[in-house]
Amino acid sequence: MKKALSLLMAASLVFGLAACGNSNDTQKDADAGAQQDNSAAADTGSDKTWVIASDTVFKPFEYTDASGKFVGIDVDIVAAVAEDQGFKYEMKSLGWDAALAACQAGQADGLIAGASITDERKESGWLFSDGYYQATQTMTVGADSDITGFADLKDKDVAVKTGTQGAAYAESLKDEYGFNIVYFEDSPTMYQAVLGGQAVACFEDTPIMASSIKDGDLALKILEDTANEGAPYGFAIFNEANQELLDMFNAGLANIKENGKYDEIIAKYLG
Repeated sequence: MKKALSLLMAASLVFGLAACGNSNDTQKDADAGAQQDNSAAADTGSDKTWVIASDTVFKPFEYTDASGKFVGIDVDIVAAVAEDQGFKYEMKSLGWDAALAACQAGQADGLIAGASITDERKESGWLFSDGYYQATQTMTVGADSDITGFADLKDKDVAVKTGTQGAAYAESLKDEYGFNIVYFEDSPTMYQAVLGGQAVACFEDTPIMASSIKDGDLALKILEDTANEGAPYGFAIFNEANQELLDMFNAGLANIKENGKYDEIIAKYLG
């Protein structure tokens, strides 16, 4: 009997130690998977963690602050919506092209990156949320430039960011005004092309351009009367299997607009 009890106690001890070890390993894995506190704290009971892709620099909608934290209007809206709807997520700052590719390849579930809702994108497979911010696109030149409008661009190089509405706007004007388009992968490089003289102007979303000029103390100026009608930004998915995420975003967006949280986020970054 004593031998049987001893064996039973030993087995229990081994099982207990193994359970503790598995718990610690699980916690280590969870800690390693966290990214800059961008995961929602609320848990609906589901193990699903939605992967949301974003741009790297599209200030004030997404950017890295002085402390190295990924912040911005889009980042805060996702956090507020996730808290309201009680889902878990991981946000990945990939860059515009890479974020889009990740979503289309199924490596990310959704995209939020100041993406304008357009018919062309809908026709190509984008599934958009309700709009969360209305933005126009406009033309910017050097602070001491003598260019005053589109007519002054003939035979000159104009910078745009690949795949954006700013690029689409420039492309719609190119033939009429006879200028050349030079494509860049990100906004800061595009701005430097204008500052360095490789291009005489660039096209960018108006709030992004205004924020970049102010915060970066850039020697650039937005030309009046060059903005288009604009379109709302939307959260997007590229697979109908992720419709649940889109529905939760819409429901959460409506709630944070109603309770004032949305206005707080906009005021925090745009005043």
